[in-house]
Parts: sequence; structure tokens; C-alpha cells
Amino acid sequence: MSFRRIAFGAAGVAGVVVVIEVVSRTGLIDASALPPASTVLWEAAKLAVDGEFLVDVGATLKAWFGGLALAVLVAVPLGVLLGSVPLLGTAARALVELLRPIPSVALIPLAIILFADPTQMKMSLIFYACLWPILINTLYALRDVDPVAKDSLRAFGFGTPSVLWRVSLPSAAPFITTGVRIAASVALIVVVSTELLAGGVNGVGIYLSSTQAGGGRTDLLLAGAVWAGVLGLLANMGLLGLERIAFRWHTARVEGIA
Repeated sequence: MSFRRIAFGAAGVAGVVVVIEVVSRTGLIDASALPPASTVLWEAAKLAVDGEFLVDVGATLKAWFGGLALAVLVAVPLGVLLGSVPLLGTAARALVELLRPIPSVALIPLAIILFADPTQMKMSLIFYACLWPILINTLYALRDVDPVAKDSLRAFGFGTPSVLWRVSLPSAAPFITTGVRIAASVALIVVVSTELLAGGVNGVGIYLSSTQAGGGRTDLLLAGAVWAGVLGLLANMGLLGLERIAFRWHTARVEGIA
């Protein structure tokens, strides 16, 4: 099953590449607006050994990882607290629903004022954007824990902390990691968007902006965008692999149902 999914995914990517190549080469779309896929991929390959671009990638990944890690450290304990204490969860619900829809890019001016360092500014916006998917997944995961399992443990004399540690957290953990995977993709979008809009010294978004200086190079712009997509794909695959290893029992059950 895994090999088939990889094969179908590769076939889908190859199909898109062929369509773009044909559309560009035949003149259906101006090549200056949409360069041939082969040209874009060649430029992307050259970026893999470009020292300056690798520095940009490193700056983006540093902010991405820092903001995401901070969001995990705050959102998971907070979600456990709000999900375990119904009174607190009810009291915080209105505040969560008020703040969650605010797009992080709308807070760029505030982040620039609060943080002089570009990396800290990007991390703060990533933290804000990633906080909500992890927090919401944690809350709903704890609410969906089998009540029979919790009542059974209580019947044997275990207190609330033991029930939380032995039943609630193990049951909720796979869904919490799913929230982290979603947040990782959101974080990459936020960091590149912030670099594009707010500027800075280094970053993939800074590179994308620089490609449009002096008339613009669409092929270089798309080559940089390809690497942004590759980074997102690798991050998702890495987290999914860790999830499969850590929660093999859950993965096997889900695949068995499917």
C-alpha cells in the first residue's frame, strides 16, 4: 500500500510537470509568465548547491523550528489543562474562538514593533499561528477519550492525575501529533509570507523577493517556490514517520479500518 501511494504521488507530480512543460513550450501561455518546467527544475537543482540560498533556507528553518517548538511547549500543556478541567475549558472557549481566526500576517506590524530581531519576529508569528491547531486538536482529543476506560480506572482507585497519565494522554497523543503536523505546514506558510511582506536579511521569502528585482526572473521565483514546497513535504514526511513509529498501534488500527 505504501509503495502504491508513493508511485501514484510521483505519477501525479510527473503529470503536472509534463502539462506545464507542454503549455509553456507550445506558447499557450507566455514563457516569461510561466517558464517551462524543465527550466524551473534546472534552476531549482542549481539552488541546491548555491551557498547564499542555503543560508536563506537555514534562516527560514531556524525560525520555523523555533516557533513550532515553542507552540508545542505551550499549546499541549494548555490544551491538557483546559481539556481536563471543564470549568476552565468553558471559561476559555470564548477567548480561543475570538483569537483563533485572526490571521498571523495581520500581526506583522505589531511583531515588528515588539521584536527588533528578525528571527524573533518570525518566531512570534509562527508561534501564534501554530498555537491554535495544536491547542484545538489537544482539546478535542481529550474530550473524545473513551469514558468507560476512565471510569474503569477510577473504579480501581486511581485518582484524576493517574487517569490523565494512563488513559487520557495515551489516547489523545496520536491526535495531538496530527495537530503538530498541521501546524508544521502552517508554520512554513507563515514564515515565508512574513519574509516576503516584512523583509529582513535572510530567508526563502527574502530570496523570492530578490528574484523580482531588476525586471524579475520568474524561473528563479518558481525554483525558490519549489524548494519551499520540498521543505514542507520533507517536514510532513518526517513528522508522519515519527508518528508511525511512536504510535504504531494507532496507525495499524486506522489502516485496518480503512
